[in-house]
Amino acid sequence: MMTANRDHEVDVLVIGSGAGGMVAALVAHDGGAAAVVIEKSDLYGGSSAKSGGGLWIPNNHLMARAGIEDSPDAAMDYLKAVTRGVEPEERLQAFVRHAPETLRYLAERTRFKPQCMPTYPDYYPQMPGWRGGGRGVESTYFDARPLGRELLKMVTYEGTVMMGRYNVTLNDAHAMLGREPGWMGATLGVFRKYWLDLPWRLRSPRSRDLSAGAALVASLRCSMMDRGIPLWLGTRARELLCEGGRVVGVVAEQGGRALRIRAQRGVILASGGFEANQALRERYLPAPSVAAWTVGNAHNTGDALALGEAVGAQIDLMSTCCWMPVSPVPGWKSPASILFERTLPGGYIVNRRGERFVNEALPYIDTVEGMYAHNRPDAPTIPSYLVCDATFRKKYPFGPLLPSSVQPDWMVPKRLRAFMTKAGSLAELAQRLDIDAAGLEATAARVNRYARTGVDLDFGRGDGAYERFYGDPAVRPNPTLGPIATPPFYAMPVYPGDLGTTGGLKTDVHARVLAAGGEAIPGLYATGNCSASAIAGTYPGPGSTLGPATTFGFLAARHAIGASG
Repeated sequence: MMTANRDHEVDVLVIGSGAGGMVAALVAHDGGAAAVVIEKSDLYGGSSAKSGGGLWIPNNHLMARAGIEDSPDAAMDYLKAVTRGVEPEERLQAFVRHAPETLRYLAERTRFKPQCMPTYPDYYPQMPGWRGGGRGVESTYFDARPLGRELLKMVTYEGTVMMGRYNVTLNDAHAMLGREPGWMGATLGVFRKYWLDLPWRLRSPRSRDLSAGAALVASLRCSMMDRGIPLWLGTRARELLCEGGRVVGVVAEQGGRALRIRAQRGVILASGGFEANQALRERYLPAPSVAAWTVGNAHNTGDALALGEAVGAQIDLMSTCCWMPVSPVPGWKSPASILFERTLPGGYIVNRRGERFVNEALPYIDTVEGMYAHNRPDAPTIPSYLVCDATFRKKYPFGPLLPSSVQPDWMVPKRLRAFMTKAGSLAELAQRLDIDAAGLEATAARVNRYARTGVDLDFGRGDGAYERFYGDPAVRPNPTLGPIATPPFYAMPVYPGDLGTTGGLKTDVHARVLAAGGEAIPGLYATGNCSASAIAGTYPGPGSTLGPATTFGFLAARHAIGASG
C-alpha cells in the first residue's frame, strides 16, 4: 500500500482523459463542482483520440432536422434485439433516454459541434427498430488553434490521417471514396486549409484542422481549458481510498512522488480497457490474442479493473471486444484498421487454403468473430490475407497506401513496401504467402462469376445496407463485388485486432460501480471501456463505444453531484 499526505482535495476526480472522462469533468464543473482529470500517460485523449470519433445516439435532435424519424421505442426494440437479452433492460433504457440529452448538452454547452451522418446505417438491418442513418453523429471539422501547443500533447493515430497530414470527416471520406458529387472540392478544401496554415506549418506537420476522434477530443479539451478544469498528465492512480465503505479519493503517483487526492463527491473511472495488457488478454479473450494487434491506446492496461477489484467490485463481459480486422504497418505504433478494403469491390479475405470463410463486408466485430470461429489447424484463418488485383489497387485505399492512381507502387516509401505482397500471377502470390494456389485460383474464379451476376452465393456479400454503404456505388450490379482478374495481384495480412476491450467493472443506470452482492459502491463510478459495456459488448451502429461512454460519463457526473434526473 502506498502512503501519502493529503495533497489535494476536489469534488469530483476523473481518472482517464478520453471522451467519457472529459464529458464527466465538464458536466461536474457545470453543475458547480470542482473537477480534476488525471491521466497516467504524457498524452491525453486515450483511444478516443485514435478513433473515428463517431457517437451512436439514437433519437438525437439532428435526426429530426435531417428529416429522419426515430423514437425511444424504436431504439429500444433495436437494442433489445441486438443485445439478445444479455443486458438489463433498465440500462438500455437509461442509455436511450439520456443519450440525446448528452448530445444536446455537448452541442449547446461545449465546443463540440456534431453533425448528422444521414446515410450511415445501423449495422443490423434485419433487426426491428433499425434505422438507415442518422443515429451516428460525428464532429464537424474543429479548428484547434485555441489549443496552442496543447494540441501536441494529444494522442495521435496514423490510421485516421490521410497521407500522414490531412484530416477528413467520415462524411467527406465516404463521399471521396464513392466519388460522390462535390468530392473533388471537398478534397481540395482539405489540402487548401492545411497548406494555408502557414505559421503552424513552420512548427509542425500536424494539421490543426481536425476531424474524427481528434476533433472530438480536442473540442472537449478546449472546453475544459475554457473552464479552467485541470488535467494532470503523468499521474497514475495506484489505490482507491475508502472511509466507512465509501470511496473518498485515490493515492496517485506523479513524477515518482505519491500524492493523495481526496474526492468529496465521487471518483469516476474512465481509463480505458485492458487491450494493451497481454496477460489479461490471454486470461479473458479468445486465443490467439496479441496486444500488438490492438488499435487502442497503448496505456490501456486494465488499471481500473485492479483498482475496482481491490474494493470488491464486480467485473463482467470480459470476453467481449470491439473487434476490428487489422494489418501491421512498418513504422506505425499501431496496426492499420482494415475497414474500407473489406467491402470495396474486388478485395476478398482468404485463409491458408486460399478459400473465403466469411462475408468480408459484415460489421468489423462480426468479421473478426468469423476469423476466430473458422480458425482450424487444417485451414488457419489467423492470419488471413486480403487479396485483390491491379484494378482494386488503382481505385481504392490499401491499408496505409493511397490508390495507385495517386500513389503508384514506385512511389510507396521503402519502409511501407513490406506491408504488401505483390506478384504477377495468383499462383505466384499464393507461393509468396505460403497458401494453397489451387484454392486461391478457385476462389478467384468464383468471385469473378459473382461480380458479373451481383450475387454472392457463398456469403451474401452486399445484401445488407451496412455492407453497401462501404461499397462503390459506381460498380454494378453489386457495389461490394468486383473481380480478381487483372495482374499484378496484391495481398496484405489480416489479424483479429480490436479498437478496445469492452468488458470491465459492472455498473448500474447511474454508472455506479457494483459490488459482488449487487449493491453500489458509494463514491465510485465507471464509464467507457473500463466498465462492462452498457450494450452487452455489441456494436449496433457507428460510434457504439463513444455514444455510451459519453452518456454514462454524463450520468456519472450528474449523480455524483446530486443532479441526476
